[in-house]
Amino acid sequence: MTLEAKRTPDDRFDGLPDWPYAPHYVEDLAGYEGLRLHYVDEGPRSGAPVFLCLHGEPSWAYLYRKMIPVFLEAGARVIAPDFFGFGRSDKPVDNAAYTFDFHRNALKAFFERMDVQDVCLVCQDWGGLLGLTIPMDYPDRFTRLLVMNT
Repeated sequence: MTLEAKRTPDDRFDGLPDWPYAPHYVEDLAGYEGLRLHYVDEGPRSGAPVFLCLHGEPSWAYLYRKMIPVFLEAGARVIAPDFFGFGRSDKPVDNAAYTFDFHRNALKAFFERMDVQDVCLVCQDWGGLLGLTIPMDYPDRFTRLLVMNT
C-alpha cells in the first residue's frame, strides 16, 4: 500500500509530562509498507503477561501514561501502539484511507508482528471497536480484557 502521509516531527513530543517512554517504530507492516507506526514497548520481553493498550479517538498512546507505570510495577510488559493518523504514527493525507478495515488490518498486522501471548487487551473508545475484534482471531493468545467506555 502506497499512501501519501505526513509525519509529526519527533521534537513535538519532547518534554511531555509523565512520558519517559522511548519511541519504537515499525515501517514494514504487511500491507502498510512505507507507513511508520509508533508504539510503546516497556517491561520484560518474555515470561510476563502483556498489556496491549489501544487508544481511542482523538487520543494516542499518551492516554495510558498513568496506567503504564502500574502495569510495569506489577511485572507486566506494556505495548501501546498509536493507530495510523494519531500520535507519533504517520498520518495518511487522504481522508478516504481512514476506514474500519484500514485500522483493523493494521492492528492485526502489528499484533502478528509483536507475536505475544498471555495478552490482556486494554481498550478505550475506538480502541475497543477495533481491538475487541482481535481476540476472536487469536483466542489462544488473550487471557483477559479491560474494556473502558467503548
